[in-house]
Amino acid sequence: MTQPNLYVDVHVLQTVPSSNINRDDTGAPKTAQYGGVTRARVSSQAWKHAMREDFADLPQEMQGSRTKDAAALLTAAIQARTGEMSQEDAQALADSVFTAAGVKLDKNRQTGALLLISRGQIAKLADYALSHDTLDKKELKAVLKGDQSLDLALFGRMVADNPELNVEASAQVAHALSTHEIVPEFDYFTAMDDEQPEDNAGAAMLGTVEFNSATLYRYANLNFRELAENLGTTDATEGALDFLKAFLLSMPTGKQNTFANKTLPSYVMVTLREDTPVNLVSAFETPITTRTGYVAKSVDALEKAYTAAEAFVAAPLATLVLATTDTTVGDRVANVDALLARVADVLKRETPDEDANA
Repeated sequence: MTQPNLYVDVHVLQTVPSSNINRDDTGAPKTAQYGGVTRARVSSQAWKHAMREDFADLPQEMQGSRTKDAAALLTAAIQARTGEMSQEDAQALADSVFTAAGVKLDKNRQTGALLLISRGQIAKLADYALSHDTLDKKELKAVLKGDQSLDLALFGRMVADNPELNVEASAQVAHALSTHEIVPEFDYFTAMDDEQPEDNAGAAMLGTVEFNSATLYRYANLNFRELAENLGTTDATEGALDFLKAFLLSMPTGKQNTFANKTLPSYVMVTLREDTPVNLVSAFETPITTRTGYVAKSVDALEKAYTAAEAFVAAPLATLVLATTDTTVGDRVANVDALLARVADVLKRETPDEDANA
């Protein structure tokens, strides 16, 4: 019997002071027009990269590498297993593996685009190459679809050379937007030369840095059934919790040393539902206006949008709230650990015991 979908929606309100955590091609903080005004924006790519940095603390088999040098990684793995094979022979064998799998390499032995590949896949490819005289495309495809790292299972993979190696992403991350209008600001700075003569009062360097401050609405969702297809049910629950924790506590590091802008969320709402993921950014289509801080009014607007959405979608399996302000919806939890524990309880309750890949 086909199991129903199980979506995990994550809504975060987070205040960021003067900062430039995600720059455009001119060095200015990224922005977007929404609701007729300019909003601060942090791209989903920037936040997913920050999350992948947090995944570096996971067990090695759950880590992946997004690189054009997958052939070099495989070469090193082959040599580590043999100890006697020459560099040239190992390179030739690694190249033949990717060619047989339908992944093109250029003259520098690089893939045409970044390829997200897990450490487990590299290890299995090396073992396969050394134990088979003939390389079978279907068998290589199975290797490259199995042993997925968490970032690969969450964010997916597109291989233009061979779409059969694509991995469907189980998570979606929205661009973070400020709940209110922002006005770009500029910091004019100078730098002095410590060794300049005393009779030289001029600056050795001057410039400007653009920045803004904002209360951001951040949203992501996870298709737990898809994650279980990618990782297996046993690993999927732990992977979902790692995803949640990384999304809540990570932050892109652009201009971090200049602004020291690392903050924590003021409000988190997690819903688990079977029908559809729901982005509640419409709560802020009319920008929040205030002279006494944006968080409380943003929480109020978000919870009103959550309540209004109930007219269109089924009631969620659970709604959990972690907040520094008064709230009107969901079950409140005391801290991040308590939030993750409650989410784990729902996932285990709604998930069959058998492995999804069995």
